[in-house]
Amino acid sequence: MKVIILAAGQGTRLRPYTDDRPKCMVELKCKPLLHHQLEVIEEYGVNRGDIALVAGYLQEALVAPGVKQYRNDHYATTNMVATLFAAQDFMQVGEDLIISYGDIVYKPEVLEKLLATDGELVVVADIDWYDLWTLRMDNPLDDAETFKMTEDGKVLELGKKPSQREDAQAQYIGLIKVSGRKVADFIQHYQTMDKTAEYDGKDFDNMYMTSLIQNIIDSGWDTRAALINRGWLEVDSVEDLEAYESLENIL
Repeated sequence: MKVIILAAGQGTRLRPYTDDRPKCMVELKCKPLLHHQLEVIEEYGVNRGDIALVAGYLQEALVAPGVKQYRNDHYATTNMVATLFAAQDFMQVGEDLIISYGDIVYKPEVLEKLLATDGELVVVADIDWYDLWTLRMDNPLDDAETFKMTEDGKVLELGKKPSQREDAQAQYIGLIKVSGRKVADFIQHYQTMDKTAEYDGKDFDNMYMTSLIQNIIDSGWDTRAALINRGWLEVDSVEDLEAYESLENIL
């Protein structure tokens, strides 16, 4: 198994905490977000040599001994998918590939659920998302995204703007698995996408991860939801950080 953590962004909504460090090095409960993740990943026996970070903004401030680092030199003008494929050489055909956003933390059971769920592509989604969004913002639907699936957990749609709560059966958390048997196809799919097209209003270099996932779903991949009941947090803003720090049990 290979793990790629995406950590190139500038984290502007977390300033001043990100004035001198990348977003993943901001501390939650006295520990960097990245180190929360690494502890969980290593708990499952993954060696640091099988973990890669894709950095960009303030890469020199990353603290992750033994973890291979890649760089998105164009981090300021591209988005997360471009960051991911800066580490294309790290993707190993035949080995499951875990992809994680750098601004999330999660309990071991979340990773366990992802690993136990079979599918060509698996996305972790929280069915109890509404309470967390209520803690983070006044109107949860303002920042929520659609997530639609069949009764047996096949994902049909994600990443769009919901018009009602029912459009968001769960919330994608920024943690996915590409089956080892599909890694070569995953790379090829990205390489053969139309680079002149727009994806959910963004050009190729700035497409969202959810846009890539939706494009893969639309191409016919068996994409499955690993459903969880909380056990994770996204730290996207100063308000998020302050809200979580006030909680005794943050997950």
